[in-house]
Amino acid sequence: MAEYKKGSSLAWGIVLIVIGGIFLLHQFNIDVWHFFWQSLWRLAVPLILILWGASKLWLGLKERNERSQTQGPDKGHEI
Repeated sequence: MAEYKKGSSLAWGIVLIVIGGIFLLHQFNIDVWHFFWQSLWRLAVPLILILWGASKLWLGLKERNERSQTQGPDKGHEI
């Protein structure tokens, strides 16, 4: 079974809060969509993609490093 990751639940929590806030402001007739698409979209999306990619890279390197430390000289050649 997949290992529980705190980082992904934190990211999803933030995403859900932001989306909920946008819908709440929309209910009060505050035009959030114009601000979001014009300003935030140009800055946030590239930053999110960069941070997401860096996170995946860091976790992959960390996992690879942990696997190499736990494997002994004979453990890598088991049949």
